[in-house]
Amino acid sequence: MERWEVPSNGKADLHTHTTFSDGALTPAQLVKKAKQAGLVAISVTDHDNVNGLDEAISAGKDLDVAVVPGVELSATFNRKEVHILGYFVNHHDEQFQIFLSELREERIRRAERIVQRLNKMNFPITMNSVLKQAGDGAVGRPHIAAAMVHEGLAQSYQSVFDDYLGNGRPAYERKVEVSPEKTVRLIADAGGLSFLAHPGRSLDDNEVDQLVKAGIDGIEVVHPSHSPWTVQHFHDITSENFLLESGGSDFHGGLRGDDDVFGQVTITAETVEIMRRRLFSHH
Repeated sequence: MERWEVPSNGKADLHTHTTFSDGALTPAQLVKKAKQAGLVAISVTDHDNVNGLDEAISAGKDLDVAVVPGVELSATFNRKEVHILGYFVNHHDEQFQIFLSELREERIRRAERIVQRLNKMNFPITMNSVLKQAGDGAVGRPHIAAAMVHEGLAQSYQSVFDDYLGNGRPAYERKVEVSPEKTVRLIADAGGLSFLAHPGRSLDDNEVDQLVKAGIDGIEVVHPSHSPWTVQHFHDITSENFLLESGGSDFHGGLRGDDDVFGQVTITAETVEIMRRRLFSHH
């Protein structure tokens, strides 16, 4: 396993997406954007997909941006979907690769069910147009929303989620359910650290506490959806539980219109180094 060289000072963003899930930029384009934004380290955390990491790492070496291999996985907890970020995973690990490809196949089946629901609601959307939006990416609801906008069936990306695809909306289909414990174990088996993503969005303290007991290594404290109060609150929780901290912009680009957060919502390179030290002291 590579010994990660992380610069000792500067800004880092450990939550980004590329065309290998639901982001607008290729891994190489994302790394270039990171360089332009003055970041010294990023993690590419595509949903259920690590296939963009080699390209990102290689671009990072050329441009002198440290790229931490990452992934974002979904777990089901209390009937809610929670996202867990995996960092420093060995993305070539065979078992991990097999698990992710099964998840991606399940994503396609879920998308097919959603498309059928939309068809019943008289939206002439096809699975073909959804797959075209996904390209290399792990197919998901964002691609369905993008296809709806592209085909002129909806005004905006967000309106598709608000009206049809969001949790409890008429075209919503549940994901395959994986427990937080299993997700944490899979990340650990691939040599990585697991972090609870943007907990301020939908979890109360009691739920966060239960997820800490599921064995997560840290919490994403810094996120665009977290107010300064929320950031402080999760900082306190990590301190109390001897957990690591992470953070990032959750950048997707394209239709999300989130260009303004990239390079602005960051953590220090030192925080990344603390994560790395924790990991390599274990191994």
